[in-house]
Amino acid sequence: MLIFKIFRRTEWDDFRHAGATAGAPVDLADGYIHLSTAAQIAETAERHFGSESDLVLVAVDPDRAGPALKWEPSRGGQLFPHLYRRMTLDDVVWDKSLPLGATGHIFPEGLW
Repeated sequence: MLIFKIFRRTEWDDFRHAGATAGAPVDLADGYIHLSTAAQIAETAERHFGSESDLVLVAVDPDRAGPALKWEPSRGGQLFPHLYRRMTLDDVVWDKSLPLGATGHIFPEGLW
């Protein structure tokens, strides 16, 4: 099972350049990096990135995240993965563009 993080292109470019990130402004404000499961990621994209087109979807292996990954209730009581440390490039399994189409974001085939 993989978990996912959506980055704006500039955030992703900064992450790749630095090799690690504390996350987006919302992550910094909350004190952890927000992630989503495959079942949660489409709603996350719509809710927080609805009109943004230059996004990157990053897949993370939860085993690589180790004990800093906590599953906590959030939206509607669902358990969401939260990373309580900087995310490193070693955590990343793959990254893919997440374009905005006419009816919403276009996710990579086989995600679900």
